[in-house]
Amino acid sequence: MSDSHPLRPMSSASEIDHLHLLSEQLGALVPGEEYSDVTFVVEEKRFPAHRVILAARCQYFRALLYGGLKESRDQAEVRLEETQAEAFSMLLRYLYTGRATLSEAREDTLLDFLGLANRYGLQPLEGSICEFLRTLLSTRNVCRVFNVASLYCLTGLGEACMAYMDRNATEVLKSDDFLTLSKSALLTVVRRDSFAASEREIFQALCRWCHNGDSPEAKEVMSSVRLPLMTLSEMLNVVRPSGLLSPDDLLDAIQTRSESRDMDLNYRGMLIPEENIATMKHGAAVVKGEMKSALLDGDTQNYDLDHGFSRHPIEEEGRAAGIQVRLGQPSIINHIRLLLWDKDSRSYSYYIEVSMDELDWVRVVDHSKFLCRSWQHLYFQARVCRFIRVVGTHNTVNKVFHSVALECMFTQRPFTLEKDLLVPTENVATVQACASVIEGVSRCRNALLNGDTSHYDWDSGYTCHQLGSGAIVIQLAQPYMLGSMRLLLWDCDERSYSYYVELSTNQQHWVRVIDCTKMACRSWQTLTFDRQPASFIRIVGTHNTANEVFHCVHFECPAQVDTVAKEGSPGPDQPKPESSSQNSNPQGLMFQKPSTSPHT
Repeated sequence: MSDSHPLRPMSSASEIDHLHLLSEQLGALVPGEEYSDVTFVVEEKRFPAHRVILAARCQYFRALLYGGLKESRDQAEVRLEETQAEAFSMLLRYLYTGRATLSEAREDTLLDFLGLANRYGLQPLEGSICEFLRTLLSTRNVCRVFNVASLYCLTGLGEACMAYMDRNATEVLKSDDFLTLSKSALLTVVRRDSFAASEREIFQALCRWCHNGDSPEAKEVMSSVRLPLMTLSEMLNVVRPSGLLSPDDLLDAIQTRSESRDMDLNYRGMLIPEENIATMKHGAAVVKGEMKSALLDGDTQNYDLDHGFSRHPIEEEGRAAGIQVRLGQPSIINHIRLLLWDKDSRSYSYYIEVSMDELDWVRVVDHSKFLCRSWQHLYFQARVCRFIRVVGTHNTVNKVFHSVALECMFTQRPFTLEKDLLVPTENVATVQACASVIEGVSRCRNALLNGDTSHYDWDSGYTCHQLGSGAIVIQLAQPYMLGSMRLLLWDCDERSYSYYVELSTNQQHWVRVIDCTKMACRSWQTLTFDRQPASFIRIVGTHNTANEVFHCVHFECPAQVDTVAKEGSPGPDQPKPESSSQNSNPQGLMFQKPSTSPHT
């Protein structure tokens, strides 16, 4: 009996892919006039083509060749102005085959090819050319590439060019290619804080660019020179003879230089985003402090009581030199990571200052009134600096400040500061963020902060304290501006709790931000309040309808409103089903569980 169903081939043979044949056969049409019905004239060279293929591949040619006017449909010859023949030949081959060999083209042809891709709306081609050009950047061509990127608003390619010019500023200024920059592109480059050449080199390069010193264009360009960054000798012997800046400009610059603090001058600095520049690779060194070699060696694991850290004695403010790092060159930074020695429960206070000349210092982080421990993730307004000084002001154990590691960089990640403290968006009350429970009882250390909101019962998975005695206290690694938190109160039966929450920065002065002492609360608690600085959170239970112990399963701050409770755990309005356990009276580790029923 014959099978009425068609045979089903194996999946590997079910698809026919002969795209290479299509590309080759259509590509064979490019050089000749066979079947062609339109001819393009570019730089007096003739390129026969096929309307239907070009119209199918490109919206621009569809409108040009099949537009509403009869003349456009019948036109047998199209002359293209301001187009280079070699680049147009590459474009035709790409439209017929989907391929282009960029590595064999001259740089000028590539730039023209990119211009055609932009003009004709061929975005995938435009993106591929941009990616290839990024690999070719050199002091010989980067300015021409940047001109094109600026002209066609190619953001990614433009940023790559500027980053290259920032890192090679001196060489770019001396190159002939620098003279090809358009005025708008030139101003974009030299006005950047991260274009870190000397002001004298920038001035001399701009003089070369300005062929006519009396033109309005030259005056606008020269206004980009940061005269106060030049020495008096340079202003008098280099700038004044050029005649490109007025005597009033020079006098204003001299006055600014003499009256401003050094750190208030508009310095330029190297910008290397998301990379630690406090390393020997980048020329950084510890110049003050004891046991200097450990701070920048990158080892954040192997340290103990005797080695693996740098230190300085804690003295009265104004006397201590602190631990001082010199960067390899003036750099733009807005983020420092600092690892405080943390092999016991001690806490430190400190501040961080930056300088260009070791004389004029600006304080960018001030934690001198806060207690901090372990990893510090510090953010501040971006500044150009050459020196970084970390000064310890307090240690809860002795009179020495210890730091295991220091990293500094410029980060492009968004952050919010309020009263110079970070406003966190992610939960900072985690073990990974170096938070810890320093008061409260639990079978497992830091169970409150481990993120597990599912595995708790009558005997484990919670932290507790006796009502009327003690509290649950969490220490964060550093002070933050907090405005919310979430708690999960133990909810394996129908009991409810009352409690309040206080915040502190030093464990001495506490501010009550939540008062639920007259409420019956259970399960999930999402709490919001006016933002306050805090590095300690104290949760104090005042009532339990079942017994004399306050139990908390989970804590987080700030509240992660998008957190989804794990499968099987109670939601904010869903009480957890009663357990089958015979003992429904969790008492933690403070005293033994009575044998009576929880409702007795």
